Amino acid sequence: MGFGAGFGAIVTLLALDGCGRPTHAPLSAPQSPSPAADAGYLAPPAVTAVRRDGAEFVLEGRAAPKAQLRLGDPAGETWLAQADARGDWTLRLPRAGRARIFGLSMRQDGRVTQAQGYLLAAPSGEVAQLRAGAGAAVLSPGSTPRLTALDFDQEGGAVVSGVAPAGAAVSLAIDGRVAAGGRADASGRLALVLTQPLRPGAHRLAIAGEGFQNAATVAVAPHTPLSGAPYRTAAAADGLRVDWITPGGGVQSTLLLN
Repeated sequence: MGFGAGFGAIVTLLALDGCGRPTHAPLSAPQSPSPAADAGYLAPPAVTAVRRDGAEFVLEGRAAPKAQLRLGDPAGETWLAQADARGDWTLRLPRAGRARIFGLSMRQDGRVTQAQGYLLAAPSGEVAQLRAGAGAAVLSPGSTPRLTALDFDQEGGAVVSGVAPAGAAVSLAIDGRVAAGGRADASGRLALVLTQPLRPGAHRLAIAGEGFQNAATVAVAPHTPLSGAPYRTAAAADGLRVDWITPGGGVQSTLLLN
């Protein structure tokens, strides 16, 4: 994929497997890319923090030293940045009154490396990383324990994301029944994978740990056809809903919670 393609799979809408069928990874715990046996492996670029500065988002991240960063949207608008000798970079993105999705890539020594997932900039001022087959990660989410996102697919596979004290044990209840448990990672992020399908309808999600709890009511419903668009956003009572085509060609729904 060329550097100019930028938004790659979400612009072309569907990525097909060798038999020409759309592929879609089931929702699961997020996994880091593995360098495996490729000695030339380059870690993908990543956004590490987001802050708001007036009418702009200021994105900060890591990439290969001296790499050129490209942020692009499906309409072809792009923003460029240059990583310094340590791989640190900063990019300013104008805020908008609507939700937008972007692809991030870097170019170094003629090689192009795509970032994991896509970036969602919400009108509320939050920026999240949408990850196929995993939960959305809200960037710079603060330290107050809370639910941040729910991701689900047509089969009811679901991941609940949130923030808690680093290393804290957390239990998740759905409609009053314990459904999952786990620990926050070293940065305080949670990704709790449901072992049973989350059926359509209204559900109450609640996380609890030592000294904290937080709850949200969500509405789960199958997505309607995207009619050729790579994604669709809609305001909901529980936050912002995004139905989006994954790089594998399936459709994943993300609720970015209020």
